[in-house]
Amino acid sequence: MAAHIRRRLRKGATTTAVAAAAVAALAASQAPAATLADAGGGDPKAAGEDTASAEDDGAATGNSPYYTDLPPLVTPDKPGSSSNLPVTGSAEAGIPASILAAYKQAEQTVATTDPACRLPWQLLAAIGKVESGQARGGRVDANGTTTSPILGPALNGQGFALIKDTDGGAYDSDAVHDRAVGPMQFIPSTWASWGQDANGDGRKDPNNIYDAALAAGRYLCANDRDLAIAADLDKAVLSYNRSTEYLRTVRSWFSYYQRGTHEIPDGTGRLPTAPSTPTPSPNPGTPSPTPTPKPSPDKPGGKPTPGPSKPGDGSTSPKPKPPTSKPTPAETFGSLENAGTGPLRATAGQAFDERVTVLARNALGAPLGKVSVTFTVTGDTGTLFAGGRKTVTLRTGADGTVTAPELRAGEKAGEFTVTAVAGTGRPRTLTYAATVTARQADAIARTDEKALVAAPGEKFADAVTVKATYKDAAAAGVAVTATMVKDPLGLFDNDKGPYFKDAAGKPVRTLTTLTTDADGMLRLPEIFADGTEGIFKLRLTTEGGASVVIELTIQAPEETAPEGTTPEEAAPKETETPEA
Repeated sequence: MAAHIRRRLRKGATTTAVAAAAVAALAASQAPAATLADAGGGDPKAAGEDTASAEDDGAATGNSPYYTDLPPLVTPDKPGSSSNLPVTGSAEAGIPASILAAYKQAEQTVATTDPACRLPWQLLAAIGKVESGQARGGRVDANGTTTSPILGPALNGQGFALIKDTDGGAYDSDAVHDRAVGPMQFIPSTWASWGQDANGDGRKDPNNIYDAALAAGRYLCANDRDLAIAADLDKAVLSYNRSTEYLRTVRSWFSYYQRGTHEIPDGTGRLPTAPSTPTPSPNPGTPSPTPTPKPSPDKPGGKPTPGPSKPGDGSTSPKPKPPTSKPTPAETFGSLENAGTGPLRATAGQAFDERVTVLARNALGAPLGKVSVTFTVTGDTGTLFAGGRKTVTLRTGADGTVTAPELRAGEKAGEFTVTAVAGTGRPRTLTYAATVTARQADAIARTDEKALVAAPGEKFADAVTVKATYKDAAAAGVAVTATMVKDPLGLFDNDKGPYFKDAAGKPVRTLTTLTTDADGMLRLPEIFADGTEGIFKLRLTTEGGASVVIELTIQAPEETAPEGTTPEEAAPKETETPEA
């Protein structure tokens, strides 16, 4: 790689100045999330090339060659134009329609299964540019498969990593050594773990841009990376090809595409012209230097990890295996999703019909079992899981799903939340809104039909007793409002006639603190009559809309005859009219 750079520099001061201006212009245009991690100048170790831990071991491409052409000096200058792309521009800077569609589809798929990764399609476009020149200018068929295979050189240790055949030549037609394959240049062993079927044809084809773009997206998101963080994005790119020049080139195109690009017809893209140059292999028989143990930066306080021979650095010595096995993508937790949980609503004191169910997926998007999920109830309604717990931790089953215990609503109406959290380092969290409604009744009626009568200034001798029901069952704990009204519909309150008394003994004609007992029964407080005679109405309404109207009569008692008087004597006598 250094030799290649030196050759480029020897082309003359003019070429050097143009290249430097390009890098400077691109660097100045980068947004914060697209800035190179502080690498301390050009130190490969600072950028992460030689300091990767076991989780970053290896490279998706086997460090195969790539195109080093830089973006045009004139950028589209349209920040945030990922959805509003310019329609004109050079073929070199454009992206073929099918290729662009595949990148965007991969971004949307990953956003669904691993939203915490925040994968931008422009990063896939940048890698696709340097790996295959956007699949050789968009030469793909209607299904997105390249019209001819795109194969890297044999990884035979002659200037590249030494990777012996792992697929029997199934993907790369080479039964001796592996080669990088397809638009995103996966080596067969990496494709075996990360391959995807994104176009729904039942095959995981590294030569299909849709399959390859989704596989690249999931690969870049591995190890809980958040690609909106510069350091994580750098690690992701270096896991693809462990070269700081590669990182800088990808970063340049990433920044360019972030500022806007344009769609061009398939097959019209211009191929880059400057491939990278491998580092020469050591002379045969020359012993490889013994790697010096160095501490792993990702394991503070841990034991030093031997520095492995990098694929592509010219060494043919076997790479030492890490002391602990690295989880495969199928074993790596990738995302947490809602598994069909419906609306969470219940009446106070009742059990929720719906239960929270979540689905865990691995880094490949498949269901993942044995993932610990913690469910927590937050709010002041008094709602708890069965057994009186606010928090419970369970593991997903073989199908990747797990269901929280039954929820039992508290006595206070209102809203609360249930959260489901899984994963460590960068946990995935789902939040569910839930509602507790007040106890309800769909019917309310008097328990007897006795007439309610009182004399002016007296109290009603008979108490008013009602029963509330819900679906023909006693409705316990239902709030009831009692109001003296002028009309059956209760549209007009009455300020005369019967009344209740408040705690201070003052007349009130509305009560809102009444609640039915465990049997749905309610006995109203004493009712008093003022001095106004007539027939009045008392309206009772419940949560749920049930109501009943009860008549109250205030009338003076009839006069009674003195004791011992006969009915004839008590009867009024006719008055004789004197004769004229």
